[in-house]
Amino acid sequence: MSSVRLSNISKKFGDFVAVKDIDLIINDGEFFSLLGPSGCGKTTLLRLIAGFYTPTTGRIFFDDRDVSYLPVNKRSTAMVFQNYALFPHMTVFENVAFGLQARKVPKSEIKDRVGKSLELVNLSGMENRRVTQLSGGQQQRVALARAIVIEPEILLLDEPLSNLDAKLRRETREQIQKLQSELKITTIYVTHDQEEALTLSDRLALLNEGTCQQIGTPYQIYSQPSNSFVAKFIGRSNLLNGTVKNIINDKITIEINDKMYLVSKETEKYYSIGQRIVLAIKPESIRLSKAEKSGANEIKGEIKAKRFNGYMIEYDIDIDGLSLNVLSLGDSDEGFEVSDKVYIMIPEDKVKIIVI
Repeated sequence: MSSVRLSNISKKFGDFVAVKDIDLIINDGEFFSLLGPSGCGKTTLLRLIAGFYTPTTGRIFFDDRDVSYLPVNKRSTAMVFQNYALFPHMTVFENVAFGLQARKVPKSEIKDRVGKSLELVNLSGMENRRVTQLSGGQQQRVALARAIVIEPEILLLDEPLSNLDAKLRRETREQIQKLQSELKITTIYVTHDQEEALTLSDRLALLNEGTCQQIGTPYQIYSQPSNSFVAKFIGRSNLLNGTVKNIINDKITIEINDKMYLVSKETEKYYSIGQRIVLAIKPESIRLSKAEKSGANEIKGEIKAKRFNGYMIEYDIDIDGLSLNVLSLGDSDEGFEVSDKVYIMIPEDKVKIIVI
């Protein structure tokens, strides 16, 4: 297996900058996701790693080997495409064996390696079927088997689940995670689906408009957003503009408006009185109560909307013209209804400060 290092990578197509100044290290054996909205540059970055594109500036290293201008067939990578790119006139066996045949691997070895790869993706016994006879999920697993059979150092997946329905996506996601765990292969996964990225990844990079917004573990990206874009893209966040009014030890009081103050327990950064900041508060961090409890960050509001989403109940709370979104577990409905006056409570360590 190999680590991957991108050093100051940029890629331009004419005057359009697809990715800009990307510095990134993906560790040996790591499951790493490139996440972001459509057009953010994640697929371009994957194709640069694969060798389909060459960088406009910067260098790409596999371990200590500079592969920036090395052709695709010299990089020891395998790619699973969004549309699978299978040969419809071939059988499952022929599709999986294609890369080995191109490398002139002996027939006896091809049979053994194809059999093992199909076993890993739970397709044993389907060797003689044509891929057109398979379901979408099965075709995706054939594409996976074809990628791993050549024993690449790096496995690249470009939104491989986007053509599957929700149930199949979950099942195949688990299959990919199990396969990567067994093979210990360095895997780079492109997706616009935050649930996929958070579920699968050891670490991930969130991209927007060709630049890297934040790199970290799923927990870090979700719970400690580095800016407003990350806070809005990952999960949901209530974003509130405020001003630092008081600092006592690790507790910072922020004025939201003339009537609303919140306290944040922040220990990692320095702030100054009068500094303009943005607060990011996850809806699931907010608690509702009909009775006042006189705790920190307790504010009175009114329920303006209530939506039952299956496992969650969603509320919109109005606080003197300011709207907060709140999520509660669906089995914990305490009888809150529209127009009810309620108290919201926000733990101090859940009030995250983002510097403007």
